[in-house]
Amino acid sequence: MRINSSGFALLCLCVLPSLISSCYAQSCSNYAFSNNQAFTSCADLPYLNSYLHWTYNTSTGLARIAFRHTSADSSKWVAWGINPTGTGMPGVQALVAYQQSNGSMRAYTSPVGGYGTMLQEGNLSFSVLDLSATFNNNEMIIFATVAPPSGNINQVWQEGPLVGGSPSAHVTTGPNAQSKGTLNLASGTVSGGGNSKLRRRNIHGILNAVSWGILMPLGITIARYMRVFKSADPAWFYLHIGCQLSGYVVGVAGWGTGLKLGSESAGITYSAHRSIGITLFCLATLQVFALLLRPKKDHKYRFYWNVYHHSVGYAVIVLAIINVFKGFNILNPEKKWKHAYVGAIIVLACNAIVWEIYTWYIVLKRKKAERTEKMPHDINGRNGYNGYDTRMHHDV
Repeated sequence: MRINSSGFALLCLCVLPSLISSCYAQSCSNYAFSNNQAFTSCADLPYLNSYLHWTYNTSTGLARIAFRHTSADSSKWVAWGINPTGTGMPGVQALVAYQQSNGSMRAYTSPVGGYGTMLQEGNLSFSVLDLSATFNNNEMIIFATVAPPSGNINQVWQEGPLVGGSPSAHVTTGPNAQSKGTLNLASGTVSGGGNSKLRRRNIHGILNAVSWGILMPLGITIARYMRVFKSADPAWFYLHIGCQLSGYVVGVAGWGTGLKLGSESAGITYSAHRSIGITLFCLATLQVFALLLRPKKDHKYRFYWNVYHHSVGYAVIVLAIINVFKGFNILNPEKKWKHAYVGAIIVLACNAIVWEIYTWYIVLKRKKAERTEKMPHDINGRNGYNGYDTRMHHDV
């Protein structure tokens, strides 16, 4: 089944709200544990693809917790802990897990003395019961029952490399430096903007993928191929403008959320992604304002305007697709979202190839018919008079 350009545009606009809402759906609340465990509260931690689930018993002061880390592999260790005395790594009472060389999981407790300290096994300042860990489908989970301090507690979570089969120091910049926050197990609240920041990151990614990565290429596809058909004039123009303006508006919203996220993440800079994003915004803004300076078809400067408009338009598409994939690498979402975007690009590319072939066929057929009409025929169907070619020299 082939989807035409206008139909695909409608499909994208219809799917956009559901994609945005699904960003919220991809949260800890929808996760089902394989061992049928259930927890009353959970939080989407804003960094390192991590989630915390817990059930707090107010009468005993015990909390059953499950710390999940997705996108894990056997060359890394993961940890979650509580810092009773500060907000950083020094003093953290940690639960650590990693996969051993024989394939079994090791989970143990480790009091962290300071930065650069290896995660040596030892007792914590609070009780820990039923400590275990699992590793399946690139997801590592630490299970435990803990007796944490009451009220607000400072939590820290981390990932790092294994060296020689043992945990080694993690990096101290980027998301690893930001993976901390405040948690109240009794009230079920997480301060520090964990959930809201994660949602904004997801929305930022969806908005930019749909706007710069889908609507903009779709608008160019419509302009290039629908205009060949006389019956589509001027409908193709309004569809083109509609896609481009919609993509621009949605893209500006995504760009704005990106600036907000950047201002909230001091010390974390994705230079290439940021630079390409700013360039895209500037070029797309020029394209929008270029509509106000669009010469008429018979104007002597129309040729130069077309060269500028087409060059900038194609540059926006190339940069947009590159930046969407850079965004995927930064957000590191579930693979199905990247696969969905790749699928959308493949659909657009296949449509473009089919329409390219078909429109060239139409154009060549039309030019051939025009040349034939400009050649006078005698009553015997021969060109010219007495067999001579009397073709009229007109511009085609």
